Amino acid sequence: MIPARYAPILFGFFLSGLMSSLVSGIATVRAVGMADGVAGLWLGNWLSSWAVAFPAVLVVAPLARRLVARLTRG
Repeated sequence: MIPARYAPILFGFFLSGLMSSLVSGIATVRAVGMADGVAGLWLGNWLSSWAVAFPAVLVVAPLARRLVARLTRG
């Protein structure tokens, strides 16, 4: 098992992977349609977008948590 102190990084890894997969898949299909080779195009787009999304999530998530904490009552 992975130590609990790595939970935020692991969460960011999975969240960024899933979200970039969905967004790049939709964008790829909208751009080229369901043509031959769309899966390969999507995979390439996904990997490059995940390379940006993962570090972005690690930076943005703490900011978003603080913003939500300020906007909600606890």
